Amino acid sequence: MTDVMTKEQRSYNMSRIRSKWTSPERKIHNILKGRKVKHKMHPKIEGNPDIIISEHKIAVFIHGCFWHKCPKCFKAPSTRVDFWSKKIEDTIKRDKESTRKLKSNGWKIIRIWEHEIRKDSYTAVKKIIKLV
Repeated sequence: MTDVMTKEQRSYNMSRIRSKWTSPERKIHNILKGRKVKHKMHPKIEGNPDIIISEHKIAVFIHGCFWHKCPKCFKAPSTRVDFWSKKIEDTIKRDKESTRKLKSNGWKIIRIWEHEIRKDSYTAVKKIIKLV
């Protein structure tokens, strides 16, 4: 199926998709800040977690259900299947490599899915609070 948008329109739409300070990340950040949990957003460490709590060596990844292929709610795209399948599989490989690197350096990994935050942000943060 051909794209219904021009190349410029598609480029503009894709440029609007944020990689940092997304809505789910801001929600988690605000809850942690409100609970006075010392954390750092988007640290420059190997593996690129979204949040770290360095005192306890905890790395938090906040994953979008589509981009990271959530086991609960992922729906495969119906258009451009080859393109999206490869892109999502590459993301999953990168996630596994990031996890491996961080674990080998002694970090505990917490993965929070977008649907968990949408459902109840506080319940999602409990995963982190338990380890702090």
